[in-house]
Amino acid sequence: MSIPFEEIRLRLPHIEVAAHLYGPEDGQPVIALHGWLDNAATFSRLAPLLQGIRIVALDLPGHGHSDHRPAGASYNIWDYAYDVLQTAEQFGWKRFSLLGHSMGAIVSVMLAGAMPERIDRLALIDGVIPYTGEADTAPQKLGDSLQALLAVDGKRKPVYPTFEQAVSARMKGVGAVSHDAAERLAQRGLMPVPGGYTWRTDARLMLPSPMRLSRAHALAFVHRVACPASLVLAHQGLMTQPAMVELSEALPFQLHRLPGGHHLHLDDQAGAETVAAVFNPFFAV
Repeated sequence: MSIPFEEIRLRLPHIEVAAHLYGPEDGQPVIALHGWLDNAATFSRLAPLLQGIRIVALDLPGHGHSDHRPAGASYNIWDYAYDVLQTAEQFGWKRFSLLGHSMGAIVSVMLAGAMPERIDRLALIDGVIPYTGEADTAPQKLGDSLQALLAVDGKRKPVYPTFEQAVSARMKGVGAVSHDAAERLAQRGLMPVPGGYTWRTDARLMLPSPMRLSRAHALAFVHRVACPASLVLAHQGLMTQPAMVELSEALPFQLHRLPGGHHLHLDDQAGAETVAAVFNPFFAV
């Protein structure tokens, strides 16, 4: 696998993160954000196909080669917005666009709604708003999260005797992926340990959320997005439930439904090309 990118590390004020750089240095600035438990390699098929843009594909904290958050810190989805802003500051980008998949798309929408003056364009893949919860469920959610946090240090991440066994496990994970996609994610996401391989991801990422936005909260971010937005939804993706279909059709975004699964931009070259065919004219405007 030969992919034209530059590997970098960025020392942000609060954490050190890793990233892949794609595209010309004078291209439109874009920060690319992967999905939950994935890493920067999720854009390894798509990024080389996108024209005229400078892409910083991050390993979000706790993922890939980026640092884990310190003890006592959390991985609330809105915390990633600060990581993105500090990344932009490293490059001197006062305005920039976001390319997000799944959780990365959700973070992109939240940041664009919170700070519309900073974001030029949103290119989103199979994600818009987080899972929501209402007030009556909040105490139980927080209690479950605190209980899980107390126990997390005693849990051991799975160890796979061979690289291929880890790849097979990732194929069947959340948002099932092709063998090639799983291999790309595993090459960046695994590390050797006694007895085989385990994932670099912070175990705290698997903890239940302590608090969820209400649906009204989540939609408030969507409705405050002021920049052009293009949303790709996969026919076999994670937004096929009737409520999500209804939501996506009501969004003030360009909507494109494409064949493939949740990782259609990574599963195979044809999928990456169909997504690129949507985003290239979107970024060229």
